[in-house]
Amino acid sequence: MKQSIYERITDAIVADFEQGVAPWVKPWTGSADPVPHNAATRRAYRGINHLLLGMRCYAGGYRTNGWLTFRQAQERGGTVRRGEKGATVVLFKPLDQDETSVSSVSKPRAVIRAFTVFNVDQTEGLEDFAPTTDAPIPWDPHESAERVIDQSGADIRHQGFQAFYAPSRDCVYLPERSSFPSADGYYSTALHELSHWTGHKSRLDRDFSGRFGSEAYAVEELIAELSAAFLSAHCRIPGQLQHSSYIASWLKVLQSDKQAIFMAAAQAQKAADYLLKPMGQPEVSQQAA
Repeated sequence: MKQSIYERITDAIVADFEQGVAPWVKPWTGSADPVPHNAATRRAYRGINHLLLGMRCYAGGYRTNGWLTFRQAQERGGTVRRGEKGATVVLFKPLDQDETSVSSVSKPRAVIRAFTVFNVDQTEGLEDFAPTTDAPIPWDPHESAERVIDQSGADIRHQGFQAFYAPSRDCVYLPERSSFPSADGYYSTALHELSHWTGHKSRLDRDFSGRFGSEAYAVEELIAELSAAFLSAHCRIPGQLQHSSYIASWLKVLQSDKQAIFMAAAQAQKAADYLLKPMGQPEVSQQAA
């Protein structure tokens, strides 16, 4: 059962990759809240669940990013419409040290459980959870992204024509803002490189030893891409794929290891949390339902 969950979710993401599409790159310009959350508890879904529900919300064209289990809908006097298909979310339960149900000692020792949730738009009788028609609260995506950048404390230098993070100097290099075709492009790139910055040994201590073309290099790029996607959702900036040339290497990683996207999403969530923490954003335990 555990392996089938990994395979089912990974295969769905691989299918998008094979079409040349990064499934987390979606516009955040619709009416739906870009951050998936449980409509009953108001808790945000995180990591792989953020990715899965964000994809499903966009594909379904839903007006809300609120989700409920079948039981939660019933308990609130509603029902899921006949014929509606739910979305899969997962919950990881850590194992005790003496349990051995996970074979790879290099990976988190946990059991995975799958749950099915439904978007509020797939239900009836839950008017209290329906999207509001009130005037939207004023929100400046660029101001929000600027705060993330400023409060990170990172050494950011605007020079040259390439965007990259140099671990040896612990410095982020970005082209001048005027070099980007749009402000969205600048902030999307900056959030990607800042996500790399969180991996320094003095912060989250990720593996930067991989050379270009190696699996380790591809995994770090995948972590940064996902982290930037989570941050873009928070800021409501349209997602942009920073390195489409890496899709082939990501495909190779995901096809050889069905748990890789779960691990990358977890690390990406930690990176996004690290950058949002100075802004007073509360850390929420990953919720499955």
